[in-house]
Amino acid sequence: MGFEQLRETAGRHVADGEVPGLVALAAHGDEVHVEPMGCLAVGGCAVARDSIFRIASTTKPLTAAATLAVIEEGQLGLDEPVDRLLPELADRRVLIRPDGPLDETVPAARPITTRDLLTFTFGFGMATEMFMTATPWPIVDADAELGLMSINPPDRTVQPDSDSWIANLGSLPLVAQPGERWLYNTGTSVLGVLVARATGEPFGEVLRTRVFEPLGMRDTAFWTSHTDRLATAYRPTPEGLVVWDEPGDAWSRPPAFEDGAAGLVSTVDDLHAFARMLLSGGAPVLSAESVRAMRTDQLTDEQKAHGGLGPKFFQGRSWSFGQAVYHGGAFGWDGGFGCSWLVDPVHDLVVIVLTQRTFESSDLPRVHREIQSAAYSALA
Repeated sequence: MGFEQLRETAGRHVADGEVPGLVALAAHGDEVHVEPMGCLAVGGCAVARDSIFRIASTTKPLTAAATLAVIEEGQLGLDEPVDRLLPELADRRVLIRPDGPLDETVPAARPITTRDLLTFTFGFGMATEMFMTATPWPIVDADAELGLMSINPPDRTVQPDSDSWIANLGSLPLVAQPGERWLYNTGTSVLGVLVARATGEPFGEVLRTRVFEPLGMRDTAFWTSHTDRLATAYRPTPEGLVVWDEPGDAWSRPPAFEDGAAGLVSTVDDLHAFARMLLSGGAPVLSAESVRAMRTDQLTDEQKAHGGLGPKFFQGRSWSFGQAVYHGGAFGWDGGFGCSWLVDPVHDLVVIVLTQRTFESSDLPRVHREIQSAAYSALA
């Protein structure tokens, strides 16, 4: 591969102040190129290859892989109703209107299954139309009031422990019937509670023993003591970047709720190890059958008909277990705190971009898109 364009593209975004610092990785087969650039914080220490970033929703495919590993152990069924382990979600009620009062409901047509959680079709989660009205939907307000933070932006400082979290979710009606439509995010939060109960272990321990340790992912966890390597997190405003989490804040200690949707920190090499596992057939984490499922569209046309995160969300892509799958054969998912993770088996290409500038919309920011394009160009 020719990496000059990749380096120049990444450097432009750091130089113009769009991001204080980043780490970009492009890997083609056994050839791996990594570019650390900029600073961990404005005016701070230089970014290094082993710098740590909050990966937000890129947590989701890792949660899906851990769930499939537990299924392969026989402790959980893919099409098993979750009622045995999550009685809080048994006998669901469903809103008559998604934007309607919480007490106007009908019975759920069937139980929720593990598959529903993996595919984000269990009936609860985020949809773009929730945020297009003058006043919030009642279910959106309730999500925040109960500390779920699964429709609202994730906030580990207000989420309760896992038993309280799932009880709070169980006190609310579903937004849609199980299996009816795709709703973003909440499914992987629930999976963390489900697999913890299936194994009798904290969810972080399930991830560590089934995924992180077998793959040598030493720096991926729900918090880090290596705060000297953790990037400061920023959110963009019209006046410039504003700090929203510093290295000694929320991710420097164990959270009350180990959120399988958005809670992990990681490094570029750890995420590359996870990508290589999925490219090479699954060993030592998953069977080839489970890897195929994670790389295959798992939604029906009816489930996609409501549009996902905006009317164009399902143009050119769909959803498998915990991640997007693209019509050209690539798969992966991005993290709204500033990272992207793309794996393309057709070209044997992995592209990872880690920043700590939060996304401003559901669209992938320019820095990520241009680095991905540069990586594809380098294949020539």
